[in-house]
Amino acid sequence: METAVTETAFIDVDHAQRCKNRQSICGDVFLSHRIKEEERILAVLSDGLGSGVKASVLANLTAAMALKFASTCTDTRIWAHSIMDTLPICEVRKISYSTFTLIDLDESGSLRFIEHGNPPLVLLRGAEEVELERSVITLERWKERLIYHGRLRLEIGDRLLCFSDGVTQSGMGQKNMPLGWTQEKAVDCAKDLIRAKPDISSRRLTAALMDRALANDSGCARDDISCAVIHFRVPRQLLIMTGPPFAPQRDFELAQAAMTFSGKKIICGGTTATIVGRILQRPITVDLTQADTGMPPPARMDGIDLITEGALTLAHVAQFLATDIRVERLPANPAGDIVRLMLGSDIIHFIVGTRINEAHQDPNTPQELDLRRNIVRRIVSLLEEKYLNATSVRFI
Repeated sequence: METAVTETAFIDVDHAQRCKNRQSICGDVFLSHRIKEEERILAVLSDGLGSGVKASVLANLTAAMALKFASTCTDTRIWAHSIMDTLPICEVRKISYSTFTLIDLDESGSLRFIEHGNPPLVLLRGAEEVELERSVITLERWKERLIYHGRLRLEIGDRLLCFSDGVTQSGMGQKNMPLGWTQEKAVDCAKDLIRAKPDISSRRLTAALMDRALANDSGCARDDISCAVIHFRVPRQLLIMTGPPFAPQRDFELAQAAMTFSGKKIICGGTTATIVGRILQRPITVDLTQADTGMPPPARMDGIDLITEGALTLAHVAQFLATDIRVERLPANPAGDIVRLMLGSDIIHFIVGTRINEAHQDPNTPQELDLRRNIVRRIVSLLEEKYLNATSVRFI
């Protein structure tokens, strides 16, 4: 899941989660929300007491409240009062029914956070940990509840790690881990992963930490396990060009965009690829290694990362994005390749030609093969709302 952008920075947010063994519902909840107009990202990890449905309800309630208060109010003390006034206390254990870590980060790197009950938030600068300064929020009505808050400004490349205690306590009771994995060892694991691959994405880092925590429990999670990573970094950009320009006089504009864009580039549509290849004087070759996928095979051109058929392929891309399919399970076909490139990017730019394609005007054509621009609008909506990517669309 991903997020707010400046010319030099991007907020990459993702998480991994596993239910307690023999539970079908996770008692941990991670929610993130992008406030596009304010260029802010809000994220909250909440851990409900116990496991199963009751824990999930309490964690969802806490996370939803935290996001709502944070999105409408900038005073962390008011956040804390409002949440604590609503959050019940376990009569037996005398602790909150749900813990939470709330993060508010804007495009400039300005960070505010508030914590109650979860393992402490961790800041990594490269592969080194930076100590986070915290202050205690004292609430008159809830003096027995420890709530911490802090503020700082992140630097490009910084990562925030947020765990539930299912991570830090994984493996508890084993001979070599009598107190569990511990936060120190979990953070050391993250450092090793970053040293091995400094540009590792939040998605892959959280997945690797989750796999290690699960392995500590011999593959059967003894508690709900959640890990979230927020990476403040230089954005990865992707350009998707689809459809010929409305006026042939603008063909050069399309080819120039393909030539000058500094990130990865995809062309969706044979006519579009032909225009770019003609103007840039670059040959197009069909890649027959994907000829038996049930979709038109992709093609190659020097300087372009992927060339595919147009509307049909984009319709499949929209379906994949809508169905929560995991990257590693995407099929080896052109639509799967596009989704892999999309989910590996932060800012996705679309250049959409508006010339009518007569092949798609047949009234018997399925809805998925509606005008190219409508398919692109659907993809953009999914990328922004579901995956929190930043996008731009230019019609020519």
